[in-house]
Amino acid sequence: MHSPIVIMGVSGAGKTALGTALAARLGATFKDADHLHPLPNVEKMTAGVPLTDEDRWPWLRLVGAELAAEHPHGIVVACSALKRAYRDAIRAAAPSTRFILLKVDPSVLKDRLVQRPGHFMPVSLLTSQLETLEALETAEAGMTVTSEGGIEALTDQILANLRQGHLAVPAGTDQNAR
Repeated sequence: MHSPIVIMGVSGAGKTALGTALAARLGATFKDADHLHPLPNVEKMTAGVPLTDEDRWPWLRLVGAELAAEHPHGIVVACSALKRAYRDAIRAAAPSTRFILLKVDPSVLKDRLVQRPGHFMPVSLLTSQLETLEALETAEAGMTVTSEGGIEALTDQILANLRQGHLAVPAGTDQNAR
């Protein structure tokens, strides 16, 4: 069984593009957590209103359940997972989940969001997402990558780290400890 992988970061970071490419290279299933949002969350974001933690918990339970479900060839999920507490909630359902944080320059993010018509996440919510984002902590299984060089280069970098075991939880750490 392959450990589930979450490609995380703010809106516009390239989670879906990278997740799709990584899943294809791994022969895994790909899911976008945006499609798991309850309708009230989508309506709120569409209206430019940031989600609260209370809005996110039911969605995060759905994300965790998807990651914990049977996926014989593994699963890659694109999910913002902005806070450590959100990642802990996901790991409560799927403890072996690995997180890959996509770092992108804020000006690039804004440009990407402006050029993404039809998505429910407006550019106006980018600032709140950037303020909410908590970097991966040392004890968390995963890695941070800077979104440069294109999807193939990022995919190669992640696959190399997976092969070398660099996405594992450091020995002697409890990834749910704070």
